[in-house]
Amino acid sequence: MRASNDLQSPTSEMVLLTPASETAPTVPIDSSNVATVSNGAVGGQREGSTESNNSAVRMKKQLGLLEGVAIILGIIFGSGIFISPKGVIREVEAVGTSLIIWILCGLLSMIGALCYAELGTAIPKSGGDYAYILEAYGSLPAFLYLWDAMMIFVPTTNAIMGLTFASYVLQPFFDNECSIPEGALQLLAAVTICFLTYLNSCYMKITTKMQNIIMFTKIAALVLIIIVGVVWMCFGHVQNFEQPFENTQTDPGKLSVAFYSGIFSYAGWNYLNFMTEELRDPYKNLPRAIYISLPLVTAIYVLANMAYLAVLSPAEMIASDAIAVSFGNRVLGLWSFIIPIMVAISAFGGLSVHIMTSSRMCFVGARNGHMPAILSNISVKQFTPVPSLVFLVI
Repeated sequence: MRASNDLQSPTSEMVLLTPASETAPTVPIDSSNVATVSNGAVGGQREGSTESNNSAVRMKKQLGLLEGVAIILGIIFGSGIFISPKGVIREVEAVGTSLIIWILCGLLSMIGALCYAELGTAIPKSGGDYAYILEAYGSLPAFLYLWDAMMIFVPTTNAIMGLTFASYVLQPFFDNECSIPEGALQLLAAVTICFLTYLNSCYMKITTKMQNIIMFTKIAALVLIIIVGVVWMCFGHVQNFEQPFENTQTDPGKLSVAFYSGIFSYAGWNYLNFMTEELRDPYKNLPRAIYISLPLVTAIYVLANMAYLAVLSPAEMIASDAIAVSFGNRVLGLWSFIIPIMVAISAFGGLSVHIMTSSRMCFVGARNGHMPAILSNISVKQFTPVPSLVFLVI
């Protein structure tokens, strides 16, 4: 299948460049549109040095402000807000308290994101957490963090997101009395991960455009939920908000778990820092992407939870394994099928962003000698770390 003329014969033009410390072909590069890729241990440089080598292979700066916002929103929204925002209400048992916690978690996430904006402009390297640990604490902690992330966190997260997408795609083909075969779930999840890895390897422009479209689709889906909730409240369904702080739990343990559940839903605000070197004008666009994304996420999370609570009681939210689906079944009638589709699209977009960003950490680690050197190669055609992407999909 051909999506556009850009999809013609990618392999014929796919060339891998070795790190700059080895013999490499000369590549004509516009210095105004690229960022240094290799700045570790090249020509005797000290590992972790912030100096760049002009002869090093360079990566193209091809991400603007819109793409930066799409990366942050794509990974934060994921599918969690559609499936299980019940962790907070389950612990505090009060509508008003749960909404306050969602707001506070948004503010805490904003503070963390602003710290990462400062780190990203002070240490303008890709790799995110790994790059900052290397700069601050040296090679050993960075090496341990990198291998832990590459061997455990990244592949398991990809698997979970892939299985979530597969379950929502396959569910319409099975009735309530017939469960989805595990083999079918795993096969579709694996195919999806491989397909997105291929897209991220060969068609970077198409991938970023796709993520932009998915971002707007996610926002549209959540705005639809919010509008339906507002209409529902306008018809007098406000009983859940009449005594918002009744039965509030004050146990420190329960409040801590509630805050953890809320903060977990905001996870992903640091992922743009994994691709700092590919961001055009990162000193402006990195902070701007954060200023736009985090307040928007906080507002949407709070309003979406209010919409859920306008339609579902706290007990129904706690009992549901997929709150948005229960919401749709209650108020959308024949159009309720829209919600599972939106969840699947959201999971698909989040998985694509996670594959893209995590491959950069693997690439930077190899560039610094903390992973096999072959993983520091890139595609001349697309300026993507193909070996790192293949390594992570395996």
